[in-house]
Amino acid sequence: MPPQTSSGDLLADRRYAYAEACLAEGDAAGAAEMAEQALDLAPRYAPAWLLLGRAREALHRGGGAERDLQGALRAYAAALDLDPEDRLGSRLHLAQLGHGDRLAAISPAYVRALFDGYAARFERHLVGDLGYRGPEMLRDALDRVAGPGRHFARVLDLGCGTGLMGAALAGRFDHLAGVDLSPGMLARAERRGLYHRLVAGDLTDCLAEAGPGSIDLVVAADVFIYLGDLGPILASTAHALAAAGLAAFTVQSHPGAGVVIGEDGRYAHADSALLAAAAAAGLAPLLVTEAEIRCQNGRGVPGRIVVLGRRDTVA
Repeated sequence: MPPQTSSGDLLADRRYAYAEACLAEGDAAGAAEMAEQALDLAPRYAPAWLLLGRAREALHRGGGAERDLQGALRAYAAALDLDPEDRLGSRLHLAQLGHGDRLAAISPAYVRALFDGYAARFERHLVGDLGYRGPEMLRDALDRVAGPGRHFARVLDLGCGTGLMGAALAGRFDHLAGVDLSPGMLARAERRGLYHRLVAGDLTDCLAEAGPGSIDLVVAADVFIYLGDLGPILASTAHALAAAGLAAFTVQSHPGAGVVIGEDGRYAHADSALLAAAAAAGLAPLLVTEAEIRCQNGRGVPGRIVVLGRRDTVA
């Protein structure tokens, strides 16, 4: 079912559009008033509830009033009730306010909707505007660990998106498969003509279907920033890796402990949490290095380039 793009009421849609414009211009009070008017006309329009939550949250940040915080929480809860798959990302907003399961705040439905809408401008924005270099950095890290130009028989690209990682590894594999939640992104990856197989689905499921010891290289560029608990995906990766196989990925990082959700709506993993999850999965670090793989608001985003191998085969 596609995201709800209209309330079905023309006047409500106009009020909603006014509310969006007010919030974009920094008028949170006006945005809240217009969103409430839209909801008076269309009380089951989930995007208007989400917008009301964002407006109330902005008012709380500006003035600290408890009523605005409670209003934001009620609005996000109402949006989630109307959108149980959470394509709108209500759980993420709630988690950023300290409510709900923080490690499960980013739903697959939200990621799918986000990137289906983003696909047409993804590379232009990410590479051109944000200076994204994740795939190139991962390729260079693999050269450091495995030797320049190492060839891999079977490669699985988790969260392959438009295929930037596949392009970075061109000529260095026999078989390249990609999996992504977003059909819109996969359609663009297919145009590159590099992938032998593309799957729309869950990352962990795809790893399980690959079979034990069947993959020589698992890569995930700017993907694990949408996963709070890395345990399941790393365990599935270890199961799928061949004896001398490698797993290479990027994460966002922070200097504290555990896992946090940043203001950018992505997860950042402390080094200790990352290494603990890898160890529990039976993987050993071959390279963990600091890297700013993209910029946000003019500043580099702290991150890590990570290469792991199966602990039972790492010397």
